[in-house]
Amino acid sequence: MKNILASFTLFVLVMLMFSDSPFAQVKKAPEFSLKSVEGKTVKLSDYKNKVVLIDFWATWCPPCRKGIPDLIELQKEYKNDLVVLGISVDSDTKPDVPGFIKNYGINYTVVYGDQATAKLFGGVSGIPTSFLIDQKGNIVDKHVGLVPKKTLANGIKDLLKK
Repeated sequence: MKNILASFTLFVLVMLMFSDSPFAQVKKAPEFSLKSVEGKTVKLSDYKNKVVLIDFWATWCPPCRKGIPDLIELQKEYKNDLVVLGISVDSDTKPDVPGFIKNYGINYTVVYGDQATAKLFGGVSGIPTSFLIDQKGNIVDKHVGLVPKKTLANGIKDLLKK
């Protein structure tokens, strides 16, 4: 009986560690300091107590381009409670970023990222990759690839209810 109870307890602990349970380990979003397209220094801590949606993207990425209108709409819709932050991973095409932002009417802050920034987030295996960060600075969701606007909006709404 003791072995069964001990095995069950171990099983529950392991399941909690790897589940979406509120008791699962929380991963803090890493602090960073990056230059915006306008040349300003932007830090994640600038957005303390806000919901933050970080989007790793590039100008040459077709799925990134397809998702940008959704990010623009989310920023408009939740302007008082949400910060959308685009992290451009353009390296060879970095000079194209300001014109791209203007052409697409991007209404959120865009900063220049690099491999070191991606590593802070545990690596970015593909773009777009988005991270949803709660008001306490915890990463609560990660999406690799193009994600439906409704999925992002539902995550944002859930955080704003808390």
